[in-house]
Amino acid sequence: MPTCPRALAQLLRVLPLAPLSLSLTAYSRRIAKHHPGLFRRLGVYGDRRFILDPTDLPIVLCLDPKGGRPRVQVLRQTTPHDARISGPLAALLGLVHGAYDGDALFFSRDLVIAGDTGAALALRNAVDDAELNLAQEIAAISGPFARPLRKIIARIEQHSGVFLTRPDDAPAW
Repeated sequence: MPTCPRALAQLLRVLPLAPLSLSLTAYSRRIAKHHPGLFRRLGVYGDRRFILDPTDLPIVLCLDPKGGRPRVQVLRQTTPHDARISGPLAALLGLVHGAYDGDALFFSRDLVIAGDTGAALALRNAVDDAELNLAQEIAAISGPFARPLRKIIARIEQHSGVFLTRPDDAPAW
């Protein structure tokens, strides 16, 4: 499993996290708008708080779905939550993009689930069903920078081994 570059981890130790939180909240709301079924599919778990913990980075992400108006906080330490999903960033992104099987990651211990496993499973199923492509979503909001950004994303993906796109979408880039 690829790990995050040390330079990115070092940068995240000193960067202010509020702008990143605001950006990720806006980004997640765009995703919610274009994939409304994502948060509807959470059903009774739509009010749960999820910690996404990329273990190779000095931050955690707190996702609060808020019934389809999600909020994402980037934090240096955990906060009260209902479910926690931990693993290397590459595993978490690969799971979102359908490149890795969640069950295989769980049983190989690359992915650790804690707290309300029903909520974590509902989130995983909702993400699987939405067939998200995070890089494509970023490119869609980057206006005239979309084309060069796609090339940069493809290079990063190629050199790092981290899935930043859905494998079945790769030729479309």
